[in-house]
Amino acid sequence: MEKNIKVIATETRPIQQGSRLTAFELKHDGFDVSLIPDTAVGYSMANGLVDKVIVGADRIVRTGHVFNKIGTYQVATMAKQHGIPFYVAAPLSTFDMKTDAKDVIIEMRKGTEVTGIGDKKTAPDDINVINPAFDMTPPELISGIITEKGVVTAPYEESILKLFQAN
Repeated sequence: MEKNIKVIATETRPIQQGSRLTAFELKHDGFDVSLIPDTAVGYSMANGLVDKVIVGADRIVRTGHVFNKIGTYQVATMAKQHGIPFYVAAPLSTFDMKTDAKDVIIEMRKGTEVTGIGDKKTAPDDINVINPAFDMTPPELISGIITEKGVVTAPYEESILKLFQAN
């Protein structure tokens, strides 16, 4: 049975990983992919263009808090607002069973990534910049975490522990 899967990838500002990597790889693998600005997520969901969300993760702690590229939290929040299931897909190697969510340090990137495009400056001189590389999505916004050993669901701390005990 052939599935008709259409993917919407976000550009992922400021360094364009979504357009440079995600969209490129999906297109290369034959998926029907559309690229949208990060700020068009709400529009896309409100207009019925999205029926489920699947994102990756850089780290998942034992409580089900997910740390991923900046913007993941706002996508999860929009999905919740519009009643759209929000899934995280990640290998077991992404899970950190020792660290508490409150102890994860979010990397702050160079301000110049958002004060210009290439060598062209677009922001006022001496502007303050807040440029986090990652954000945290709380477990209550997550429908399930997809792993190579199955899908875990809430309550996450319990189901993640069971997943690791089974290995």
